[in-house]
Amino acid sequence: MKRLPNSEHDQILGLTRRHFFSRSSTGLGVAALASLLGESASANEAGALPGLPHFAPKAKRVIYLFMSGGPSQMELFEHKPMLAKMRNTDLPDSVRQGQRLTGMTATQTRFPIVESMFKFAQHGQTGAWASELIPHTAKIVDKLTFIRSMHTEAINHDPAVTFFQTGFQLAGRPSIGSWLAYGLGSENKDLPAFVVMISSTGKGDQPLYDRLWGSGFLPSRYQGVKFRSGGEPVLYLSNPEGMTADGRRRFLDDLGKLNQMQLEEFGDPEITTRIAQYEMAYRMQTSVPDLADLSKEPQHVLDRYGPDAQKPNTFARNCLLARRLAERGVRFIQLFHRGWDHHNNLPTGIVNATKETDQPAAALIQDLEERGLLKDTLVVWGGEFGRTVYCQGKLTSDDYGRDHHPRCFTVWMAGGGMKPGISYGATDDYCYNITENPVHVHDLHATMLHALGIDHLKLTYKFQGRWFRLTDVHGNVVKPVLA
Repeated sequence: MKRLPNSEHDQILGLTRRHFFSRSSTGLGVAALASLLGESASANEAGALPGLPHFAPKAKRVIYLFMSGGPSQMELFEHKPMLAKMRNTDLPDSVRQGQRLTGMTATQTRFPIVESMFKFAQHGQTGAWASELIPHTAKIVDKLTFIRSMHTEAINHDPAVTFFQTGFQLAGRPSIGSWLAYGLGSENKDLPAFVVMISSTGKGDQPLYDRLWGSGFLPSRYQGVKFRSGGEPVLYLSNPEGMTADGRRRFLDDLGKLNQMQLEEFGDPEITTRIAQYEMAYRMQTSVPDLADLSKEPQHVLDRYGPDAQKPNTFARNCLLARRLAERGVRFIQLFHRGWDHHNNLPTGIVNATKETDQPAAALIQDLEERGLLKDTLVVWGGEFGRTVYCQGKLTSDDYGRDHHPRCFTVWMAGGGMKPGISYGATDDYCYNITENPVHVHDLHATMLHALGIDHLKLTYKFQGRWFRLTDVHGNVVKPVLA
């Protein structure tokens, strides 16, 4: 059969595709749009995949407090008194075992051990160790679930942060919040299912990219919505000058009709996303200003979160907003706080970081509990890796730094199906290697999904001929930490 010239062939092929999608999209597209707008599902189940949750969930939502830069576990949670006796001696080769080094310490001829300069004490009925840097967290240790044997595969910031957010070190996979928005949908039709907020100490910051809360190969409607630190939380929510609310409604109705015509002609699923996002933006004109208005918060609540609770671009304010988002049924709330990358001058840097984060994080747990929200809200605290026991660069009496350490570090969780007041896993006297119950990033993700009633093996999406999931082909639920 003689092939038509390329231009004619492409025209006919395009007409054939349009004809197919014009027939199929009238049903599929409209059904998808109805689901997106919550018209075919209850407010509590809008957009959830059929069959989800797989079993009764303990948590309905997640608040993920991500300490970007790599907090030092030895300055915060890991009391290793033997290190004081070994100060300025080289880490034994039998402990280091030839493990990978970063480019920042690979040329060092010595690896001098340095203990934490901060005091530790046991707290609560469980006797959990915590340093003087985190006095507020120390008061709530009985509510927390510590994982002291966390480990990861990446040794540099960008792949390590990407790994924790997406389950893969290379960019392009959906973020954990996007997976949950895709699987469980939203509890509130007037707010996004996935919200992101960023704060910073302003020093030692590592860059954070929008792809960390992106949807990857999932439809773009599942990506996180970033709330800004100042001015309007979300851009373009206010009506342009000269446009009334009624005028904007009529404009969106007409725009929706045009988009619907495109959908019926081409069947592009991103058109349904576009329509739904316009509608969401319209509804957020009312819901977001109410969310961001802290004027009705009692003074004792503001005081609990600390002096920065009403200041824009602070972790304290973002923690308070996270509680308000949780109250309103937002599925996944991600708080990034930058400023934990302490290669040098660690004592000063970590004092600043904990001063900004300790009180608000503890206040969030207490606030959620008092409002009856902690039992079905999973709160996770942690960074992309830990810090080395040996000093990076010059060691002096009052100054030292630590390099990246993916081999072992600490995260904590609270609420939402976790067993409170326990510590899981252990490390050696050097806090360099895991000695009991290692927990991988994929294991943490599997456990988080389990708390939400999801079997991590079954939350999948087919892309380019392969079924993908957050945990890739790995991951085990850490059952001992579950309530």
